[in-house]
Amino acid sequence: MTTYVALLHSIILGPGKRLVMTDLRAMAEELGFRAPRTLVATGNLIFDADEAPLSEIEERLETAFQARFGKHVDILLRSADAWKRVAAQNPFPGCGGQNVVIRVMRKPLGQDVLPKLEALSTPDIRLAIVDGDLWIDFAGKPSDSRLLSHLTTKKLGIGTLRNANTVNGLAKMLG
Repeated sequence: MTTYVALLHSIILGPGKRLVMTDLRAMAEELGFRAPRTLVATGNLIFDADEAPLSEIEERLETAFQARFGKHVDILLRSADAWKRVAAQNPFPGCGGQNVVIRVMRKPLGQDVLPKLEALSTPDIRLAIVDGDLWIDFAGKPSDSRLLSHLTTKKLGIGTLRNANTVNGLAKMLG
C-alpha cells in the first residue's frame, strides 16, 4: 500500500461552479482508493492505493474526473515520500508562506527555463528549479506580479501551482 498526493490543476467546473471536496473524495473511493482526505478546498487529495506507476494513477483520476464532472482537469501525482522531499527542499524557507509558490510539474523543467522567466520578472522575485519543479519567492502577493501570467501549461507544460503553506500542510498530513 502506497500513500499518494494528487494535485488538481483547477477546481473550476464552469461559470460559478466549483468542485466540492466531498465529491472529490467520493470519486477517489469509487476508484477503490482508500482513506481519501483533502486539504483546503483547492484540489489537494491524499489517498492510499496499491503501488502503480504515477502516470497510470494520474490517467485513472483524470478519466474518472472527466466522466463524473464533465471537464478534463490535469491531475499531478506524487508519492508521500516524494512529497515530503518537495516540502523539505523549499529553497526559500522562512519566507512568506503564501508568497512562496511551487509549480509542480508533470515533466521536469530544465534549468534553461530560469533565464526566460527571470527576464519576465522583477529583481525582487527569486526563482529556483528543484528536481524539475519551479519554486518562486514573489516577495509579495503573487497576484501582483506579471510573471504569474507566464506560468501556464501552454508555456511551461502540465503543472499546477501551490503555495508553501499548502505544500507544508500536505507534508504535515502525511506525518
